[in-house]
Amino acid sequence: MRSLRVGAAVCFLALTSFSAQVSSTQASYAQTSSRQVLARASSAQNSDEKAAKYLESVRHQPELLLAFLQEMPKGGDLHVHLSGAVYAESMIDWASESALCVDRTTSKLMRAACDSCDAYTNKPSVRCAYQDHILYDQLVDAWSMRNWHREEESGHDRFFATFDKFGPAVHDHVGEALAEVASRGAEDHLQYVEIMHTADGELADELQVRNLPKKVGWDATSELKAEDDFRGLREKLLPGMAEIVAAVRKQVDADEARKKEVLHCGTAQAAPGCEVEIRYLYQVLRGLLREQVFAQILLGFELAKADSRFVGFNLVMPEDYYVPMHDFDLHMRTIEALRRFYPGTHVSLHAGELAMGLVSPEGLRFHIRESVERAGAERIGHGVDVMSEDDPIGLLREMAKKNVLVEICLTSNDVILGVSGDRHPLPVYMKYKVPVALATDDEGVSRSDMTHEYVRAVETYGLSYADLKRMARASLEHSFIPGESLWAAGGSDGREMRRAAVCADDDVSGDRVSDGCEKLMAASERARVQWKLEKAFAEFEGKF
Repeated sequence: MRSLRVGAAVCFLALTSFSAQVSSTQASYAQTSSRQVLARASSAQNSDEKAAKYLESVRHQPELLLAFLQEMPKGGDLHVHLSGAVYAESMIDWASESALCVDRTTSKLMRAACDSCDAYTNKPSVRCAYQDHILYDQLVDAWSMRNWHREEESGHDRFFATFDKFGPAVHDHVGEALAEVASRGAEDHLQYVEIMHTADGELADELQVRNLPKKVGWDATSELKAEDDFRGLREKLLPGMAEIVAAVRKQVDADEARKKEVLHCGTAQAAPGCEVEIRYLYQVLRGLLREQVFAQILLGFELAKADSRFVGFNLVMPEDYYVPMHDFDLHMRTIEALRRFYPGTHVSLHAGELAMGLVSPEGLRFHIRESVERAGAERIGHGVDVMSEDDPIGLLREMAKKNVLVEICLTSNDVILGVSGDRHPLPVYMKYKVPVALATDDEGVSRSDMTHEYVRAVETYGLSYADLKRMARASLEHSFIPGESLWAAGGSDGREMRRAAVCADDDVSGDRVSDGCEKLMAASERARVQWKLEKAFAEFEGKF
């Protein structure tokens, strides 16, 4: 019995000693792991600070500033129209391939029998521009803001007149247009682009999207007021929508296949643009008759429900035109009513792309608020006239509280509205902690790109590297990519953003991530794109 007690005591001492060794090893490992995490965080912070210091050193050296910002990762472009994103030089090539003619007087493309290339003919083939530098330059100028002088011509009128002139060129080459947007996005070090695109094209006419409402008796004097009115019209239109949705999806399949072909995606010669994630916002033409607008809004909801590539929708066309102004309340009520049937659909709305004098003072007082409060917009495009809204400070605080991001289009706002510098509300949005992200709008027409939007922001508003980095992260945080975020809940303006707990200790500069973080990214497209941005930041900042 005594020997058993002695044996048990020896075993107990041995186990105690082993346990102590294990605890010591675990403590040592934990300390080492903690030191490694702190070291990585310190290294990342040092790289971040060095990049910030370098920006300050080149702030007043335009060429070095441009080079720095060209290479800086920028996240996403959340406000870009497909047709307006294409440069005129590309459209001349596409119009030539499509054997289109051009009216020398108006610079408008036509599908007709072309005249000869003689300088005195009225409608030569676009191909003639390759031998006629005067015609070539005329087309580039007419299809963009190149050589525009604000003292001689309205920027607003010049800008919006371009689309009717070059439209057929883009219509025949949507896949090539997607490839150009993706390629330029890669050059600007974007990870993601949300493209506004009326993807049905002429299918809308062929499948009678625009005629459907007329079949249910929405005449010129009727009004939609009650929720039942919207529900009833939706139910009457739905049977005709399935065919339209299927046709649109088939067309997008073909356009994306062409994009991949142009960029050689999936081959050893794959272009960098293949790595840029692209999603679509169906764009509703709000300047059309109200029955057409209703049908297109419904189509936008149905597309987002049926196809994950369509992450939401937006209303486009100049906000100051008569129909968008006159029917603004109807459009907001339509979206409000239909959202009840599609609670998961995202909405970003053009609102406040206005300035004093463009419309009456009364027209400046409610568009942003109505878009946020009634239509439930999660993002606002432009938001230029926010300080002309009723109770602007209250609205700014509400937008910050609701975490509504504003897509800031500096170049576009300058050339279209003549609003820039101290008259632009970007600093005000930042002051009241409303999330903001820079966007290109129509970079081809404006002759700009995302890098130059960053340059303009730095040169005009003295933004710091931390400001720019925050905007880049916000662009992905407020994107409509599905899935959980890489970031845990923080400040409404992103100032306190920190990684979700499962990824908090992972080194973005390494090739391996923890099981928890890997599981998050496997389940979430959003987290994967955000991780790509963080890795890009680590690589970029490591150069300093």
